[in-house]
Amino acid sequence: MFDNNEDGTLGRLLVVAFYKFVKLDGLASLQREIESWCRSNDVFGIVLLASEGINSTIAGPREGVIRVLKRIRQDARFSDIQWKESFATEQPFHKLRVRLKKEIVTMGVPEIDPNQLVGTYVKPADWNALISDPDVIVIDARNRYETEIGTFQGALEPGLDSFRELPSWLEKKIDVDRNPRVAMFCTGGIRCEKSTAFLKQAGVKEVYHLEGGILKYLEEVSEDESLWEGECFVFDQRVAVGHDLEVADYELCRGCRFPLSVSDKQSDFFQEGVSCLRCYDQTSSEQKSRFAERQKQFELAQSRGEAFKFFR
Repeated sequence: MFDNNEDGTLGRLLVVAFYKFVKLDGLASLQREIESWCRSNDVFGIVLLASEGINSTIAGPREGVIRVLKRIRQDARFSDIQWKESFATEQPFHKLRVRLKKEIVTMGVPEIDPNQLVGTYVKPADWNALISDPDVIVIDARNRYETEIGTFQGALEPGLDSFRELPSWLEKKIDVDRNPRVAMFCTGGIRCEKSTAFLKQAGVKEVYHLEGGILKYLEEVSEDESLWEGECFVFDQRVAVGHDLEVADYELCRGCRFPLSVSDKQSDFFQEGVSCLRCYDQTSSEQKSRFAERQKQFELAQSRGEAFKFFR
């Protein structure tokens, strides 16, 4: 995993995503160490640390990212961390953020501990057979702006604005007394760690979880055999990826942060950096003026070769 440079990826930026639920202490010291390792290796991205574990996506020159990963794995608590790799031609993150949080993925149910209880992992190669079973309830655990551009065939989409809304949705939709078989999936797997633990704690006996998430599935399952439809939203400047984790042709609306396809940008309501069909009627003229000024500043920064962060 550390040394494969024989696939034509040398020279491109390496993007890695990883997480682990593990009891952590000394968070402030760990925060400083990881930030130092990343900065000294020209690595950008986001690292979330909490007493329940670590959750991160970072990107940079392959050699630098690998050095950071090796340093992290020298900590016995992270020695078995695995990660998912993809590549980018441009840095997908504007800055480095190493943050201390209450949860590494915010569900708002503090008594849930994926180290104690979690669903059954299903390999990407076995996922199609599971979700093709008509007796299995397939649930997309992601937010609506993610599910809108892609999901698995036949999956239920809760229509979430926030992951915090999923527990109440599950309580309403899943009848434990009927002994349901439930299969859940999300981008990289971390949200399903908590959501499947939530269902197991509620008494659901058969709960399954796509190991490695959608990203691992798109990496390992060929497009000809895939039951995935559309693209997968990712939380960086690439916006979305498809099969083989190739970057898809989407960008974010800077007014509402929904992903926009090429056809979405043909709408009369689309204005670069200001609005799209979804949000045009949701913002005031004053807000649109502010967004237009922000877009102007972004374009000026681009012309000077300077970084500019839209969402602060």
